[in-house]
Amino acid sequence: MDPALIGTRLASSAIAPLIRKLFVQDGPGAGLTGQRVRLSRLVSFRGEKRTLTERDVHRLAARLVADASAVPGESPFPRDEAEAVTHALARTLLALGDLGMDDVQAVRLGHRELATRLRGAAPAPDGLSADAALFLESVTAWACLHILDFFTQRSTFVARTLVEQSRTQTELIAKIDALIARTPRPFAADAAFERRYHAYIAKRHGSLTIYGVDLHNSPDAWPLDVAYLSLEASAPEAAEPTADTPIGLAREAVGAVLDRRAPHGPRPADQALAQQDRVLLRGVAGSGKTTLVQWLAVAATRGAPDDRMAYLGDRVPFVLPLRTLTRHGERLPTPDRFLTAVGCPLSPPDGWADRVLTSGRGLVLVDGVDEIPEPERDRTRRWLRDLLAAYDSGNRWLVTARPSAVRDDWLGPEGFSELTLSPMSRTEVTAFVRRWHAAAGPDAASYEQPLLDALRTKQDLARLATNPLMCGLICALHRDRRGFLPRGRKGLYDAALDMLLARRDRERDMGDPTGVDLGEAPQIRLVQRLAYWLTINGRTEMDRTRAETIVLGAIPAVPDAAAIGKPEAVFQHLLQRSGLLREPGPDAVHFVHRTFQDYLAAKAIVDDWHIGVLTDHAGDDQWEDVIRMAVAHARPRECAEIFTELLKAADRATDRRTRLRIVFVATAALEHATELAPDIRRELLDRTARLIPPRTAEEARELATVGPLVLDLLPGPADLDDEQARMAVITATHVPSDAALPYLARFTAHSHLAVRSQLVWAWSRFDPTDYAEEIIARLSREGLDFTVSTDRQAEELLRLGLRPERLDIRATVSEGPVRELLVQCDPTRLVLERPGPVPDLSALSSLGRLEELSVQFHRKARWSLSDLPRNAPLRQIGMAPVPGAGLGELRRYPALDWVSLLNVGALPAEHWHVLSTLPGLRVFYCEPPTLASCPASEQLRQVRHLSLVLRHGEPPLAHVTAVFPELEYLYLVALGGSSADLTPLAALPRLRVVDAQGMVLTGAGHLPEARVIT
Repeated sequence: MDPALIGTRLASSAIAPLIRKLFVQDGPGAGLTGQRVRLSRLVSFRGEKRTLTERDVHRLAARLVADASAVPGESPFPRDEAEAVTHALARTLLALGDLGMDDVQAVRLGHRELATRLRGAAPAPDGLSADAALFLESVTAWACLHILDFFTQRSTFVARTLVEQSRTQTELIAKIDALIARTPRPFAADAAFERRYHAYIAKRHGSLTIYGVDLHNSPDAWPLDVAYLSLEASAPEAAEPTADTPIGLAREAVGAVLDRRAPHGPRPADQALAQQDRVLLRGVAGSGKTTLVQWLAVAATRGAPDDRMAYLGDRVPFVLPLRTLTRHGERLPTPDRFLTAVGCPLSPPDGWADRVLTSGRGLVLVDGVDEIPEPERDRTRRWLRDLLAAYDSGNRWLVTARPSAVRDDWLGPEGFSELTLSPMSRTEVTAFVRRWHAAAGPDAASYEQPLLDALRTKQDLARLATNPLMCGLICALHRDRRGFLPRGRKGLYDAALDMLLARRDRERDMGDPTGVDLGEAPQIRLVQRLAYWLTINGRTEMDRTRAETIVLGAIPAVPDAAAIGKPEAVFQHLLQRSGLLREPGPDAVHFVHRTFQDYLAAKAIVDDWHIGVLTDHAGDDQWEDVIRMAVAHARPRECAEIFTELLKAADRATDRRTRLRIVFVATAALEHATELAPDIRRELLDRTARLIPPRTAEEARELATVGPLVLDLLPGPADLDDEQARMAVITATHVPSDAALPYLARFTAHSHLAVRSQLVWAWSRFDPTDYAEEIIARLSREGLDFTVSTDRQAEELLRLGLRPERLDIRATVSEGPVRELLVQCDPTRLVLERPGPVPDLSALSSLGRLEELSVQFHRKARWSLSDLPRNAPLRQIGMAPVPGAGLGELRRYPALDWVSLLNVGALPAEHWHVLSTLPGLRVFYCEPPTLASCPASEQLRQVRHLSLVLRHGEPPLAHVTAVFPELEYLYLVALGGSSADLTPLAALPRLRVVDAQGMVLTGAGHLPEARVIT
């Protein structure tokens, strides 16, 4: 990289003030007299005039490196080498004090030769990649150019003999700066556009409607920073390793080691992409999926985001709502059309989106797989696959959907983790209620505490308050009705429609701003026509012209609307004043929330008795809420017919998945039936009981949607084998009610570890104190990891006197509770996550019994193996990132036989040397980029088991044979689809097993003595 190119990233106006700090200041001006001065006397970090310490020089170097690499565009070197480059540059600058020359000699040398002398006087940089070394060379030369310019400006400089050279230096700098101004690089235009685009995204997505606070004199939208409530997300359930399995050794545990699947138990949903590049996020209607997309997009636009969201600081967000992209049935857009497809009015430079994604800076947010028809979802997946194939490195991808919209592992082959937004906990509901009332103003304050009391004491009300939409409805209606709330979901929606359609403008004293005075009932009749069309066509958004056509066609059949005589004005009134419809962009209309569309579509179906339409779509996930609300709208005879036809539809289903979905949806709808013949109810429950226990975790979660009713159908532990017991516990832990606790308590002593692990992971779904007393305190602890993800959980363990020997502590637990837990428990096995670049590890030194340790820290965390207990009998260790001081301290643990280095990138040669000298090392985990950094001079001959984790591409098996010549067991863990030619493994004489499940293999015939598992 030429210094001029560095200059395009770091102009002289930015670098000159930094360089001047390296030298003592004698005043400006090129004097005509004076003596030559040795460089050791000029530098400000040596001698009597010292004003800088070596640490200050390091900070200055860090600033230079950061400024030179922060401009948008491809980074000049791998980002994980920034600290190493900074350290090397600081040592080079410090070498100024060691050069045996004076200022005149330095000027005569010129900036390139001075840079060469500096590099020669400084310690050689160790372990830098070729790109990083080239960057260091260039930035040193650029700094030297400004150093010489500084010398020529000193009053003591012998300018008489060097005026011409001084003029040349100044002219050179001026020419480079002029070149920058006249011919900006492509990334300069990109940077200017990105500033405009970030401002647009921040404004477009920076506000949020809090349902119900738009009455009276309140504004319609609230700043996202005020309105956003961080919710939690959990990973799907999976089998866990047995008690005697080393951390991560079992294949099914590799996902947790890698964070491909988030470790079980909840974590903040907005941290889903912090450690995982690709996430499929599921959530029920109203759970906050779209709000999370907004939050992530806005967080990426901030120049200095807070510590929690810092991982998005250099990202360019693309918000891609599928309902908008597929509204006309056209092809899904390529990156060059991302902005126009979503109605963004800005025009980027040619090729901008491609450059962003190629450089790995994209944040691609694909919202609403459930909001497009099922036949189009496979097309969407192919579109995602094509994008991932073209831009497979560095970008972060989030896709959202309702829970049953796509099957489990729908994007698994593409390397996507799956997370599900958890129902709001009591703590989150309380926080939401308080925030809602604060946003609603002082008039609402008196209603806050009575509502919180009602949510604590009324189970039926608490069961409804499980997501932000329902919480907002409850808050709004509680205030609107002076503290009196309707019962059930249908009652809440009916009251909400009354509030929006009949009272909203009246209570705002707005009269008839559109000149249309239309009551609630005729408005509902017209709006539900739109809901019906959208639902029957599998859409959530339509063209404005189509919406107008549907409404105008329905007006003649609605006398009150027809009497107004202005059909277009009626449509305009519905669009502007109903509070139910929105125009998200030019020529587009959709409901303010999908839930209202489902509710009104169900009403239209029942009003017109289109029962055949309902049962024809009984197996379609988009229709689940429609069916429930149709039962709520139906009269007793109609209700009985709906259930009878649903059972017939289940009988007609040709596959088990569809049959289960229909039966479970029908059973879940029972709670909405005001009256139903006992024989029909009994038939539904009998059908459900015959499908219990569920066979998979997906079935278990669907069964849980039936609600507390299912708890009476689930068998006890004595009637179930181990896997059936796990499925039953998954079902019960997903029932959002304390009524599940007595059933779950029956499994606390179960012999199967996975059953008890599921009980631990479910802690956050219930009240921390009640669950701790009834479940956690009773658990058999043999082989069980106690996952602690909140301060409240840590406090409960300590309050109850529980001292688990196996702890899994998440990054969401504060430092104080972590220290207290570690001191009190002194665990033998510890998985420790810590946020932030400087983790507090002081409590680790006291862990005298520690045998197994896995640490997962911030990617830039500064830590050392010296933080670990010196005399612990440590056998297994996993770490990410690698400590800055190296791995040498591992030698003090003679029992160490297992090391995992995942998500760490390339290792310096000295780290590999340490690993090669660990005599007991038998099991090793790594990824191809790490393995590729092993120098040819090093071998790990003592390793017998290798797990090589593949995110993309083929495994480097030739390198495996070179580094691990005595290998006996090889596990190839492919997170996406992958293939491999096993022929190079023939060079391993002791190889016994190759486990490559899910991969396409060739060359197995060259391994006659090895067992190959696919």
